[in-house]
Amino acid sequence: MPTYAIGDLQGCYDEFQQLLEKIHFDEAKDTLWLVGDLVNRGPKSLEVLRFCKNFQGQLHAVLGNHDLHLLATAKGVRKQSPSDTMDQILQAPDCDELLAWLQQRPLLHYDKSLNTIMVHAGIYPLWTLSQAKAYAQEVEQQLQNNLDELLQNMYGNVPGQWQENLTGWSRLRFIINAFTRMRALNADNSLNLAFDSSLADLPSGCAPWFEKLLPDYAAVKIVFGHWAALQGVTNKPNVFALDTGCVWGNALTARCLEDGKQTSVKRAV
Repeated sequence: MPTYAIGDLQGCYDEFQQLLEKIHFDEAKDTLWLVGDLVNRGPKSLEVLRFCKNFQGQLHAVLGNHDLHLLATAKGVRKQSPSDTMDQILQAPDCDELLAWLQQRPLLHYDKSLNTIMVHAGIYPLWTLSQAKAYAQEVEQQLQNNLDELLQNMYGNVPGQWQENLTGWSRLRFIINAFTRMRALNADNSLNLAFDSSLADLPSGCAPWFEKLLPDYAAVKIVFGHWAALQGVTNKPNVFALDTGCVWGNALTARCLEDGKQTSVKRAV
């Protein structure tokens, strides 16, 4: 009964189904982890959401920045950009049901038996695991109970620096940015949210978030997405980048969390 973590789908439903077939996924026995960004930019975001919502087995998915963008667009907080491909969802008869399902997803999933954490972009490296779980839950409570106001206040790059005494929307905005948008940190551990390239292109003084993790995480495995430019490489034995850029014409990747085997399928032409 293996557990498979799969990288950013972003509406690449056909490749998703090909990958599940390639790994011989058994919905009745196996468990599926999805690292977020289920939707947008790919051609079949509606099919992806319907598959996930109607999944009959064990499925865990965390929220990515594109998933939050869909919720904000549906609420009229944000406008679609020319590259967005969310109209099929927004016009679907089951749109409200699909968005309600999406709204229930967490920012962090941790399985103690597998000793593995799943997030979309990363974990702010100066947070312990217990802190990261607690901060994720702060946002999740707002998602469930105060969605409209959260969506209206979550956008922006300020504050860039974490302080425990942050309060209100500034605190929640930092937490959301860390879990769903972070790639690199500046020398002072502030978020460099403008950077989205490869490790070789890191500006002077910047480091990927996973290079600054507390020693607490040395024995914990972390799977994440968001950073396609890594091409699946972190050079860390316990940190696994699963966004291999399917929506950009590359591949969709699954990792078996029990044995570490990775399987990919190429983007369909």
